[in-house]
Amino acid sequence: MTTPEFIKIMDSGEVIPGGSSIHAKMHELSQEAIRITMEINNAFHTHDEIVDLMSELTGTEIDNSLGLFPPFYTDCGKNLRIGKRVFINSGCKFQDQGGITIGNDVLIGHNCVIATLNHVMDPDRRADMVPAPVKIGDKVWIGANVTILQGVTIGEGAVIAAGAVVNRDVPPRTVVGGIPAKVIRQI
Repeated sequence: MTTPEFIKIMDSGEVIPGGSSIHAKMHELSQEAIRITMEINNAFHTHDEIVDLMSELTGTEIDNSLGLFPPFYTDCGKNLRIGKRVFINSGCKFQDQGGITIGNDVLIGHNCVIATLNHVMDPDRRADMVPAPVKIGDKVWIGANVTILQGVTIGEGAVIAAGAVVNRDVPPRTVVGGIPAKVIRQI
């Protein structure tokens, strides 16, 4: 299975059976992501080197305006799209196999988790996974220690308060916070 074929399947949202060839490709891509993120996280790199490593990780050309403070973790990399003038602070963990799209001018705080996979609720099929993408609009500010769950879209200009757990879509130009995140006010 090629990486583009894998991404197409993951983007379809179909259930991924545990132990399948798709699951094996997930593991293969995870091993490559571990190798690259270990390089990012375990040595000093110039800005240009970080951008080059992130381009290798994602398989796309990352804009030179990216700001990234390691450590950074992801389990795939190949289904991660990052816009221009994005800043990712240290300790972030992205589970991008289900797809993460980050717009332009986005700020992501320390220790954020973005998850795009869930497991099937049936205990007899618990190893099966369900992917759903996370989409982050332009000019979004995500505070420290935020968790964003699968299938969530965060609208343009929104602010996610530190420590929030986001389990549903966030309207544009709103501030949300809490567990689960709720609208606090409009911007």
